[in-house]
Amino acid sequence: MMEEKMTFKITNDEGKEVECEVLFTFESDETGKNYMVYTDNTTDEEGNTKVYASIYNPEKEDQVLQPIETDKEWTIIETVLNELQEEAKKEGNEQE
Repeated sequence: MMEEKMTFKITNDEGKEVECEVLFTFESDETGKNYMVYTDNTTDEEGNTKVYASIYNPEKEDQVLQPIETDKEWTIIETVLNELQEEAKKEGNEQE
């Protein structure tokens, strides 16, 4: 069974509509805010997938993504991302 991908469209700086895929969402106990981490499936010069994060309200149907403005919030998001990457590596090693 494949998990259904959650996608949404945003309009980028050039006015083009871009489809983004939600990687994961989480609520931070520290800030009391909900965060969405997503990608537009593009890569940077080194071939790494570009990942973005925003604040969102899970109660609202029409989402307005809020920018993350504090270093503390970015640190929380990076920590969660790193933990997920470590878990994925462990799972990958166990399957070999």
